[in-house]
Amino acid sequence: MIHPTLHRPARRTRARRASRILLALAAVAALISVDVPDALAGAPLGVTAQARRDATADRVGPLFAGGLDGGHFCTAAVVRSAGRDLIATAAHCLEDPDGTVFAPGYRDGEAPYGLWRLTGVHAAASWTDGEDPDADIAFATVAPVASVDEGQGAYVEDLVGGFPVAPAQPADATATVIGYPRTLEAPLRCANTTALISPTQRRIACPDLTGGTSGSPWLVEGALAGVLGGYEGGGTVPEVSYSAVMKDQAAQLYHEAADTADSDRGSP
Repeated sequence: MIHPTLHRPARRTRARRASRILLALAAVAALISVDVPDALAGAPLGVTAQARRDATADRVGPLFAGGLDGGHFCTAAVVRSAGRDLIATAAHCLEDPDGTVFAPGYRDGEAPYGLWRLTGVHAAASWTDGEDPDADIAFATVAPVASVDEGQGAYVEDLVGGFPVAPAQPADATATVIGYPRTLEAPLRCANTTALISPTQRRIACPDLTGGTSGSPWLVEGALAGVLGGYEGGGTVPEVSYSAVMKDQAAQLYHEAADTADSDRGSP
């Protein structure tokens, strides 16, 4: 199980794997309407390149161990919620959330929307009790470590928006993955057609998604359809990545987290 620090990497993150970097998801219904802040079309399918600065990338950020000096080890994304303070990532990234902070839009040592400490974690019992790879998705509430600028809101969704969550996707959906390899200071982006390797796991062929990209959002038409994780902790080689298929369990988990997010704010 993961311990979110760089000096003691865990077996389920990609941080233990050799780094080869080449730059080249009625209440739920109201929250899953598609909102595409910027066009996701760009580079050819299956090509990984640095993600451009835009409203889509600003909703994604790395998870740091304690602060910017602690190094980043996983990726997360802001999703819509009643409390406007919810992020999604892989469950294996939140085994020990104490001290973990989220930095949306992070690039080159700068956190333009501030740092956000985790205040609560929502994970399925099948994950916490048995690390079921089909349940490798979690949601966490966040609160600001400090205000970015005086007068800005205290809710991360107010600053960068949030992805709707859309669990029901066809087997061959085209997904865009945005994530932060732990050796880079800017996010990578790749889009490709996905395929099911089982009824509960999905794969995508995108090169160079190495350690640190666990938890990266899989976006289908601008909505969160999964996160990098699941089978083999997300994959054992950087060319192919996996995500648990978001079915009823994940939808219910999101429903509970999104409707109760605001009540989780406060001390971790």
